[in-house]
Amino acid sequence: MNKSIKTNSAQAGFTLIELIVVIVILGILAATALPKFSSLGGDARYASLQAAKGALSSTAAMAKGKYLVNTTGAPMTELLVEGKTITYTTTGNGYPQADSGLADAAGLSEDYVVLTGAVSNTATKPSNVVGEITIYPKTLEGSPASLTCFLRYKQPANKTDVPVYTLTATAA
Repeated sequence: MNKSIKTNSAQAGFTLIELIVVIVILGILAATALPKFSSLGGDARYASLQAAKGALSSTAAMAKGKYLVNTTGAPMTELLVEGKTITYTTTGNGYPQADSGLADAAGLSEDYVVLTGAVSNTATKPSNVVGEITIYPKTLEGSPASLTCFLRYKQPANKTDVPVYTLTATAA
């Protein structure tokens, strides 16, 4: 009598031990990778403010260029840029005045809070003085983080000065 016994040696799935080992490994990887990704929001805000600085400086340089090529004989006091009015400083150097018109022309008013004129420092808002504009992301409005994450444009005080851009931002 010849008996042949067939055994099915093919495995149909993962064992419970294998699944637990994979879950533990994924947990360890997540715990080590999570701190690296948690600060990406601050990095994004910093990069956003760097872009805003570029937009402001480009707009100021363009306004200065338009001022220099003015052939009317009378000094320019205003410049219309895409429906937004830039007002020139009274020093006669051709740079824009620090007001909301400059931020509007640079396209920053939608995504940023723009402080103009004298503004006192609060627990959730940086200070500002006349002759400067301070810009911070709208995502930080009402947050103490706005005190350490902002861009400031200071208009030139006299004919030989240039605008000063100050970027104060932390990645936290």
